Amino acid sequence: MVYDRSGLGRSPAAPAGVSRRLHALAEDLGDLLDHLDRVGPGGPFLLVGHSGGGPLVRLAAAARPARVAGLVLVDPTDESCDLLFQPAMRRAERIGQLVTVALARLGLLGRAYRSLTATLPPDAAADMRAEGCTVAMTRTRGRELEDAAGDLRALLENPPGLAGLPVTVVSAGRVSPGMPKSVRERATASHAYRARQSPHGRHVVLPAADHMVLTTSAAELAEEIRRLTVV
Repeated sequence: MVYDRSGLGRSPAAPAGVSRRLHALAEDLGDLLDHLDRVGPGGPFLLVGHSGGGPLVRLAAAARPARVAGLVLVDPTDESCDLLFQPAMRRAERIGQLVTVALARLGLLGRAYRSLTATLPPDAAADMRAEGCTVAMTRTRGRELEDAAGDLRALLENPPGLAGLPVTVVSAGRVSPGMPKSVRERATASHAYRARQSPHGRHVVLPAADHMVLTTSAAELAEEIRRLTVV
């Protein structure tokens, strides 16, 4: 199953003043897993997180590893990549957020996402255009990015313990907008490191994928997910 974080898609935004830091997002996911345990289908759960969702599912798994079957981290943000702490990254985040807000206010954000929505099934593309290009979405994105470096630094200082859970880390093999070759190589190195931290770790590079692995190598990614369901 998939879910929308608070303030994204069809989920209502968290009230003003309620933290949208990484630990709070992981607690929200934990609450969802609690609900599924109560009403079905129940665990154990295989958690899949893409990009910034990688550290999120690691934190959620560390909170209660006994109910988690494994993790698939899809081209994840990883605190072992020192580039994430450089001032240039913070500037890029600020500029990206300003541009995203401006495009949403002008009703043009959907055009910026056309290459993505073109790869989606019609119903998912319609949902993306209706729900993923709004000013409200950009507000949520801004709240989640308020102290991204602080969130990652907290992971460095207090690494989430995964109790030997199986972990597959999937890296994109191609460069992406905003991720040139030098950045791509360091991100992939951080993924290899993350896989090595698990006694049941696996690092996979999908040559045809860019950062949007879910659309550029969907079948290969699905196979990696299925692989952990039978471990």
